[in-house]
Parts: sequence; C-alpha cells; structure tokens
Amino acid sequence: MPTTLAPAELHARPADDTLVIDVRAPGEYAAGHVPGALNIPSEHLDMLLPELRAAAERRRIVVVCAAGQRSAAACARLAEAGIDAVGLAGGTQGWSADGLPVNTAQTHGRTVWAMDRQVRFTAGSLVLLGLALGRRAPRGRLLAAGVASGLVYSGLSNTCGMAAVLGKLPFNRPAPHALDTARAALRG
Repeated sequence: MPTTLAPAELHARPADDTLVIDVRAPGEYAAGHVPGALNIPSEHLDMLLPELRAAAERRRIVVVCAAGQRSAAACARLAEAGIDAVGLAGGTQGWSADGLPVNTAQTHGRTVWAMDRQVRFTAGSLVLLGLALGRRAPRGRLLAAGVASGLVYSGLSNTCGMAAVLGKLPFNRPAPHALDTARAALRG
C-alpha cells in the first residue's frame, strides 16, 4: 500500500470517499489548505484517535501538512494506533505547485504566520541578539552558536525543536471549540 498520494490523485478522488486531515497549526491552515481539509494539529491527533479510527472505516484518510514531513510523522503515529492513512506527496506546497485550488479560512484578528516563517524570524532574531550581546559580553555569542547548532541538527534530523516550542504558543494553538468541531466532523 502506498505511503503517499500525489496531489492529482487526491484531486481526482470523490470527496465523500476521502477524508483530508491537515495537521498544521491553525494559522498555517488558515493561510491556505486543500479544499475540504479538516484541521487537526499533529499534537492533538492522539485526543481524536477513536473518532479517526471510526472515520477510517468509512473513508480513506489522507494527511497533509506544508511539505510532507509532519504528515509522514502523523501517518506513522496513526499507523501505530492501527489507523490506515497516507500522506499527500509534497503537502500543500505540492498541491499548489500543481495548480490545484487552495482555500483560505476566515480568521478573527491578526493573521498568524506560517510555522516556517515563525522559525526563521525567531532564529534570526536570536542570532542577532547573541551577536549584539557578544559585543559587550563575549559569552553572549553562545546564544548565536546555540541557535546555529540547533538549525544544523534540524537540517540533519529533519525535525525542528524550535517549531515544536513555537507551536505551544497561544496563537498557534487551536481555539478551544476547534477540536469539538473536528470531533463532530469526524463522527458525521
């Protein structure tokens, strides 16, 4: 059984036969997602395993993120729970690159940056702060070196600790009622 589905294959599937789960943070989802995708951030999948298991009996589950790494991890976690799911090859970036339609969600208040943009901003700010501190206190440069080593590790391991930390900030978490909405959608 394939572990990924090409964007064109997903686009050709009947909507009532497929359940698309977007595991990105709510701000990323709002900025652009596969039409009909249900937003369940990856850190909340475990809370909805019974509903996902029941939904998988009725429809094919396709998991999507920005580029494919988080969806692969989510598919592995679902597989451990006995739930069959495949990832969308290339994520929403691949979907958009193929010229397929992308929906945006209405947000109330400020628009939250995509997680990769938040990571770049935070990492860059910390490096600049470390370098600025280093002018007065040479040990301040250790902050810049620490961020740089974290980025190297992130590249080698294909994980991102900074994204995990930033994902816990209030504006990156789903609204309290969002999981209830997802739970109802999975049941229906």
